[in-house]
Amino acid sequence: MSSIEPAGDAVDRQCMARAIAAAARSRCVAPPNPWVGAVVRTPDGRTYEGSTERVGGRHAEVVALDAAGADALGATLYVTLEPCAHHGRTPPCADAVVAAGITRVVVGIEDPDPAVSGRGVAALRAAGVTVDVGVQAAQVANQLRPYLKHRRTGRPWVVLKLAASTDGRTAAPNGTSQWITSPEARADGHRLRAESDAILVGAGTVRRDDPSLTVRDHHDPMVPERGGLDPRRIVLGTAPLDAAVHPCTEVKGELTDVLDQLGEEGVVQLLVEGGARVAGEFHRAGLVDRYVVYLAPALFGGSDAPGLFAGAGAFDISEVWRGRFSSVERVGDDLRIELAPPDRDDDHDAGRPDDREPS
Repeated sequence: MSSIEPAGDAVDRQCMARAIAAAARSRCVAPPNPWVGAVVRTPDGRTYEGSTERVGGRHAEVVALDAAGADALGATLYVTLEPCAHHGRTPPCADAVVAAGITRVVVGIEDPDPAVSGRGVAALRAAGVTVDVGVQAAQVANQLRPYLKHRRTGRPWVVLKLAASTDGRTAAPNGTSQWITSPEARADGHRLRAESDAILVGAGTVRRDDPSLTVRDHHDPMVPERGGLDPRRIVLGTAPLDAAVHPCTEVKGELTDVLDQLGEEGVVQLLVEGGARVAGEFHRAGLVDRYVVYLAPALFGGSDAPGLFAGAGAFDISEVWRGRFSSVERVGDDLRIELAPPDRDDDHDAGRPDDREPS
């Protein structure tokens, strides 16, 4: 990996911000490939944008180069992630950049994928193209957190979604739980589903609630639809034959083994939706990368309603898990709170609306 270079001037930062915004538009269609954005800027200031297409389609660089056509000659290409230099489902993007006559490439971050990992930058420089790396690097890395973890560890980025009353209860003592949160919060939860490659629940949740685990009612125009492709449905245990979750993948064993299996199968982001036993197991094993908690302005007012987690928790105050709040916002009548583990170096969700357009 080459060292990070200076962040560039205002034009570089603005064009990279536009590339980041373009990348957000392919968030739900690109995986398991990275969701990448690119901008071609001509010497006289005209720009052309592109973002990664569905698997097997064009990468962001090629989309932007195709849009620019002959105007790419002598232009600068801004791309959030290092262009590939190997043959995969598509030809090398580095070759397309050189063939188009691009004279300078500005890269947000290098790609940790072993098939790329500096080779794209090296190929461009060997062809005489000026390459600068590191413009808006923190923002790009934040946007690509799930992809970066998957390529570095082989495991998916794990998002644990939780919903509760303000006093931390998830259902009434008689088992009823629909609906604690507002329609707006539930729609936001479906946006999380749309961004995920797979959704995992326990067999107990399947037997109790019979969820379909499909993407239905998110209304965020900045999040593209998955084109009719719902995330994979993963059940920890055995689902009844007539359950709505079918077709699903049933998994058993250690959670780390499950994550290894799903990572090998191309799951970049895994959304864990519960129930309380499964949530507790993922939490206590330290396998959660991002917690998303929806809190409703409701109070059960007692100790007989179930909480967010089941199982043994911290026995002493010194053992309490302490992360940090990375985002707090109002969604309908509810609060959407994101927590990050203390060892995670990230900010709020790069896919939220305030990060999707350049300032």
